[in-house]
Amino acid sequence: MTDPYFQSLFARRIGGADYGKGTAIYKFEKIKRAKRRALAEHPQRRLLDFGIGENDEPADPAVRRVMIDELGKPENRGYADNGIPAFKETVARFMLREFGVRLDPAAEINHCIGTKTALAMLPATLIDPGDVTLMTVPGYPVSGTHTRYYGGEVHNLPLLAENDFFPDWNLIPADVLRRAKLLVINYPNSPTGKTASPEFFARVVEFAKANRIVVVQDAAHSMLSFDREPISFLQTPGAREVGVEVHSLSKGWNMIGWRMGWVCGHERLVRALADVKDNCDSGQFIAIQKAAAAALDDAEIPRRTRKKYRRRLQKLVAALGRCGFDCRMPGGTYFLYTPSPRKIADGTTFNTAEEFSQYLIAEHSICTVPWDDAGSFLRFSATYEAPDEAAEDELMAETERRLREIGPKFQ
Repeated sequence: MTDPYFQSLFARRIGGADYGKGTAIYKFEKIKRAKRRALAEHPQRRLLDFGIGENDEPADPAVRRVMIDELGKPENRGYADNGIPAFKETVARFMLREFGVRLDPAAEINHCIGTKTALAMLPATLIDPGDVTLMTVPGYPVSGTHTRYYGGEVHNLPLLAENDFFPDWNLIPADVLRRAKLLVINYPNSPTGKTASPEFFARVVEFAKANRIVVVQDAAHSMLSFDREPISFLQTPGAREVGVEVHSLSKGWNMIGWRMGWVCGHERLVRALADVKDNCDSGQFIAIQKAAAAALDDAEIPRRTRKKYRRRLQKLVAALGRCGFDCRMPGGTYFLYTPSPRKIADGTTFNTAEEFSQYLIAEHSICTVPWDDAGSFLRFSATYEAPDEAAEDELMAETERRLREIGPKFQ
């Protein structure tokens, strides 16, 4: 096939003249393809899906009713731009009620079409060619991708078990630190499940001030905290002086497809995001903002969600533990992060978590997500589909049966 005349015109940020010719496949696409093959080749074998991680139930009925009521109202038909005051005011109430954080809804809060868009836009407010974004890994790569789009560099901070899944500032080279403008953290952390302590957030503020760095705390799982009450970075003295926090209604409120979140924190940073956002989108549908406001005003929704995923994770930890996995209840998120087996009973060895994950899908129809960024780990999501606790128990029993047949070995 002959290349189109514009092949040489593609931007270097997406591959330049070689765009579309590479064979590399994104991790999640590999998983999706492997799942499709497993379903096609073994239609009689049930797929046990602990993979990508999307809440398995819809938004609360009361929230859906608000959405239905607001759909047809003519005042909701127009562009929302940087968000309606009613949503921002609800966010301010939520932050005060849950965290004791008092925010100016007009100046210190802005909505976003899901946290992904905010994390993609924030580098545009700070990063010039040669600047550095510090990012914890494993983690969500979007801010790093957009840092590179703007000619910046990404320096990864590995989250290692021996450092309790916190970044080690001492490992950052001096020349990198001098050029660093942005630090992206994520607690409760996906995928490790580590929650932040007030002491850790205090160290982040100290580090940011000492090095003149802006902090972005991705709080997408903020309400799914099991080992401590949910906390906000903005509760930390000085945090508002150094950065912003990005929140989502996807995880704690079962609103994954609604694409609704917010950014809050320093007024100048929130305004900078709004200016970039003005040139990227025209705001989320107003009816969704009003339904999201109703969700935030109901304090029980995230508590019910937290209770459900705590129960499921406890069952998953017990089942995997009986199969030899070294795992314990995560501090937060609905993910279980556990070392990947090195071999199995028949002698087959695996050099990476990705190799073992692909084997699990292909040979046993068990779907997990591999992470090899900071050691070989598997991520099991507790968002599998199960209508009730009896179905959860049956799924755990089947998972345990298949894993015992495999005989995972970790040495």
